[in-house]
Amino acid sequence: MNQLTTPSAMLRIGYEELAEGSGGAFAHLHPVTGEHQAYIPLAGKAEIDRAVARAKAVAEEWRCWRPEARREVLIRLAGLIDANIEEFARLAALDGGTPLVGGRRMAELSAQWHRYYAGWCDKLDGQMFSTFRTRGEFSYSAPEPYGVVGIIITWNGPLISLGMKVAPALAAGNCVVVKPAEMTPFAPDFYARLAREAGVPDGVFSVLPGAPAAGEALVSHPEVEMISFTGGPIAARKILAACAEQMKPAVLELGGKSASLLFPDTDIDAACQRAVAWTIGIMAGQGCALPTRLIVHEEIHDAVVEKLIAITKAYKVGDPFEEGVAVGPLINAAACERVMGMLDRVRSEKSGKIVLGGSRSGGALAGRNYIEPTIITDVVADSEIAQIEIFGPVLIVQKFKDEDEAIALANATKYGLAAYIQTDNVKRAHSLAERLKAGGVYINGAMQIHPHTPFGGLGVSGYGKEGGRAGIDEFLRYKTVSIA
Repeated sequence: MNQLTTPSAMLRIGYEELAEGSGGAFAHLHPVTGEHQAYIPLAGKAEIDRAVARAKAVAEEWRCWRPEARREVLIRLAGLIDANIEEFARLAALDGGTPLVGGRRMAELSAQWHRYYAGWCDKLDGQMFSTFRTRGEFSYSAPEPYGVVGIIITWNGPLISLGMKVAPALAAGNCVVVKPAEMTPFAPDFYARLAREAGVPDGVFSVLPGAPAAGEALVSHPEVEMISFTGGPIAARKILAACAEQMKPAVLELGGKSASLLFPDTDIDAACQRAVAWTIGIMAGQGCALPTRLIVHEEIHDAVVEKLIAITKAYKVGDPFEEGVAVGPLINAAACERVMGMLDRVRSEKSGKIVLGGSRSGGALAGRNYIEPTIITDVVADSEIAQIEIFGPVLIVQKFKDEDEAIALANATKYGLAAYIQTDNVKRAHSLAERLKAGGVYINGAMQIHPHTPFGGLGVSGYGKEGGRAGIDEFLRYKTVSIA
């Protein structure tokens, strides 16, 4: 794998490739060195309008494809993703500094999502409600695609976001215009090339990196009938306001501040390994559903903290292209400054005790976008560090004495994307799962983004689902037909 190969990205309107856009250009910097990698053309309103017009022109034909034919296209696309896992891992490292092991895993997951939704293409059905004999009329419902949908994805894990959103949208028979983040354009660009190779027709799928103006144009376009967005609550509120003008539905996945409850009656060593691996060890903590708050029973708190420190110290921080590296850089210098600002306020406000890390990395990584893996204990429940997404390699540890206090701490934020429980008591697991304010509860190492299960949050974490039948239903509307 050659990390020195210069990456590139284009504006892709169907099969058309544009090296320039009306939105200007973005100077993409290497996530490790900070050196210039490429100029990324940015779409503006003009390119969004062209992509939507192209999609609208082919929407009826694509909708009327035989479901089996759409299924075969998605299966081929899944196979192409699998065949290019190493290239996607390379691009994830160049895009945002994701270590190779993480980039490979995201490519594998994306392929799984495409295969899963390929299977739904010929299984979308409605219901029969009544017959002439029972009500004097015959009634049924039928699912229909919206037509043209807009998808806006953020910079952390763009390939898995494409799998979670584009695969069900295409399976449902929609045409799709995607605006990826300009900071991570390389994997989406390669994905678009593979989609064409797989047989996605010209105009059905477009990828347009762009500044906020491009996103605004996509959301407000009258021919775009539905929006699916992954990002933060500030942008989401603007999207909702624009959608409200046209009564346009939206699916919003907005991040979280997920808690993991750790009880003494479980495998403590395994739980501690997961606690570090699923926060610090995934994209340097830059993930929406990561269990960044570990809430530990007081009986085992001190021993758990010792284990967490020992495990974290063994994690290798460095160049994402180096095999064995578990923690790469943050996305850019601004992200580092944001995380360091939060850590500095922990110190100044005495809202927690930093027992490991807490500074920018030194040595060969000094001056680059690296934060030391950090563990914070004795965290004040209503402090910034306990309430706001950190999006860095930081794990906070809180203490509880009983189940009621554990639930109170876990539910004490405005987010509600995911929650985690570590216990071998089945009754406790089910009881607590009912009480946790989250779109999903994951117990003893269960994963949160399987393609067959609905994923999505509540509160500031947004609404709508990705995964399972619920995920494809977001891209369908149901029509009732009645004959008297």
